[in-house]
Parts: sequence; C-alpha cells; structure tokens
Amino acid sequence: MKKEIIRSPLRLFDRKYRHNRWLMLIAAFKLAQATLFIAIGFGALRLLHKDFADFLVRLAHHLHFNPESRFVDFILDRASFVNDRMLRRFSIGLFAYATLGLIEGIGLYLEKTWAEYFTLAITASFLPWELIEVFRRVTPVRTALLAVNLLVFFYLLKVVVERGKRERSGRSLPGRKR
Repeated sequence: MKKEIIRSPLRLFDRKYRHNRWLMLIAAFKLAQATLFIAIGFGALRLLHKDFADFLVRLAHHLHFNPESRFVDFILDRASFVNDRMLRRFSIGLFAYATLGLIEGIGLYLEKTWAEYFTLAITASFLPWELIEVFRRVTPVRTALLAVNLLVFFYLLKVVVERGKRERSGRSLPGRKR
C-alpha cells in the first residue's frame, strides 16, 4: 500500500517537502529583528510627554554608570534636544523598518521568490553604510553585523542565481510559487 501525500498550496502537509534551513534561519533573524524594532518603537512612544533627560539619568543610575562621566554627560546634553515630535518620527521610522523586516521574514519563511529578491535588495542597500561604519570605527558588534549581513547577502545571491540557472535549463523546483 502506497502512502498518500496530501498536497497543499502551503506545503504544510507535504511529507516529502523540506524547508531550506538557511532560509528559515534568515527568516527567523529578520522576524526577531522586526520584533526588536517594534519593541523599541513602543518604548519611544511611552516616553512621549515625559522628561527624556530625567529618564536617562534614572537609566544611568540603574545601570550603575557614573553620573559625572563624560559619556553620561554627553548623552544628557544631547537628550535636551529630544522632543515629542522627534520621538514620534523615530517611532514611525522604527515601525516602518520593522514592517520591512516582517515582510522579509514572512516571505522567506514561505519561501517566496519575491522575498528572496526583496531581502537581497534591502541587504545590499545597507552594506555600504555598514562598511563605512566599520571602517570609521571597528567594534565587535559592527563587525558581527556586517559579517551576518554579508553571509545573508551571498547566500541569497547563490539561491537566486542557482534558481535562474535551473529555470533557464527548464528544471524548476516542484511546487515552488513566485
């Protein structure tokens, strides 16, 4: 008796279909990044109509920073320029960027071709800025982010190029939708 495979547009019940692990990892990274930016955006909105400098003083005290240090003094000087309008704009920017991350993450999870191209384009657009930042000042965080984004870029480029070769030769992945 043969096992019957239930075919579904989402391939959820297709026992032979296996997700691309690396695309799933990139999708999880993009979704986690979007979640982080949403949380920061809501945090910025919670600071509306509050004394931002006072909040930073309490945060520095909570984190056991020396309130007399140059770093804390520098941050507090800049905090005096932050107003509600600026916090709203900052939040809108964070939510917009988080939306892009959600679109990328969900599209990659569903293994949509457009999501691979979309993520490839967005990742490529940020690489020059990341390179400039690393060259300006090398830090482990900047270097790690650049490395991760380079890996994502080159992997997606490889996936897109290989698919193009398969489609030109007449072989495409079964069940793969654009």
